[in-house]
Amino acid sequence: MSSEIIVNTNMRETRVALMENGDISELYIERKKDEGIVGNVYKGRVVKVLPGMQVAFIDIGLGKSGFLYVSDINVPDTIEEYEKLAGEDISLSDETADESEEEMPRETIQKLPIEELLQEGQEILVQVSKDPIGSKGARITSYISLPGRYLVFMPSVNHVGISRRIEDESERRRLKRLLLELKPPGDGFIVRTASEGKDREEFIADIEFLTKLWNDIKQKSERVSAPVLIHQDLNLIFRSIRDIFTKNVDRLVIDSQEEYEKCIQFVNSYMPALKSKIELYTGKDPIFDTYGIEIEIERALGRKIWLKSGGYIVIDQTEALVAIDVNTGKFVGKRNPEETILETNLEAVKEIVYQLRLRNIGGLIILDFIDMEKNESKEKVFHALEQALKPDRSRTKIMKISEFGLVEMTRKRVRDSLGRTLCQPCTYCEGRGSIKSPTTVCYEIFREIQRIINASPKKRKVLLNAHPIVADMLFDEENQYIDRLEKDLKVKIVVKSDDDLHQEQYEITAL
Repeated sequence: MSSEIIVNTNMRETRVALMENGDISELYIERKKDEGIVGNVYKGRVVKVLPGMQVAFIDIGLGKSGFLYVSDINVPDTIEEYEKLAGEDISLSDETADESEEEMPRETIQKLPIEELLQEGQEILVQVSKDPIGSKGARITSYISLPGRYLVFMPSVNHVGISRRIEDESERRRLKRLLLELKPPGDGFIVRTASEGKDREEFIADIEFLTKLWNDIKQKSERVSAPVLIHQDLNLIFRSIRDIFTKNVDRLVIDSQEEYEKCIQFVNSYMPALKSKIELYTGKDPIFDTYGIEIEIERALGRKIWLKSGGYIVIDQTEALVAIDVNTGKFVGKRNPEETILETNLEAVKEIVYQLRLRNIGGLIILDFIDMEKNESKEKVFHALEQALKPDRSRTKIMKISEFGLVEMTRKRVRDSLGRTLCQPCTYCEGRGSIKSPTTVCYEIFREIQRIINASPKKRKVLLNAHPIVADMLFDEENQYIDRLEKDLKVKIVVKSDDDLHQEQYEITAL
């Protein structure tokens, strides 16, 4: 399977798309004003302890307090609920803790209640395991995990685990023996998928880097008072290189000369063998247009997705769960009804899994397949769903198809879905739906101006009519980027406010 990483970046926004066999399978978006904080380490202060919920709220210096469950408190000399600890997402991929249960040590020591572990005003070192989602603050843990290229370092957890994605048993045994020999006493490591086939020197370098990083974190935390940021994780581009730019990826293409040079420096230091796979995009069209990604993003914001056969799926996201309904639509088939329904459901399975990954849908998900009478048909659909989910880096759990044609499943959620990232609650319908945010519309406008000028290079002036909210943002927050765009494209951009336009609408004329 051919894989590529496509990076679109500017001073406001970075977008990273993982392409598999020419199709976008995963999309990550990071905006400078809304950068993710997963992986960041803070020195926080306990502001409230709730014994009834066995949770504490920790001030880490953000607008909302982070919440810390009792099971996420690192109690010395206990490794209880290690599987849960290892399951926390500390990178782009979810592979870091996919270990077989047999390899996880368990102790039967009962943890103390949270009110005996934490007191209000106490300072504690914590790490963000989930970004704030919706109205919830960040989820945090006092089990610190520091990811490297080949290993994840877990201070004070005396354990070695192997990524479940490394399937060869002899290689798993080799890696475990090697890490048990190299690791510092009392500390632990998870061996990542990228470690497969690597030798002793590469692990030594990773261990030295990670242990030095941890010592720096400890020393800094001793010098400062809470709440304060102690350690910030890599930006999206470097995390992508660290976590998903493996030997199985054919190339990484980036459209910024400045970021391209930074990437070259980064891989020279940590993974020089991949240097030749990094390419600078020099095409005239926006890079996401060239690779067909922009169209797929627009499609992923829709509620109804048509299937090639004429059937369709409908995706409804609520606060509690996501419901996905499968319908035959225009597809009537040429054989008996059972075969028509089975064919539609099997086609829907591929599209559902594709949309789950692209939209980064997580949490509880209900799949409403078209009712099938034969158990044989249900088994085929369920097996197809299992197979389609295997390449997904986020952990999933699925239940058998019920007699009503429903499948209950969960998919690990550590950040907002694509729709919640790019859209905001709709003011026109009082929150019953959503529209693109002014920031998203602004960035679309910038890309459209680039397309128009590239197609008509002799034009020297652009007239833009936009909704007042969008126009205000262009005049205020995005004014610096407008100036940058004018300089780069050698054009004059004139922005006019138009009350008659919908917030998502705009008109661009090149003069």
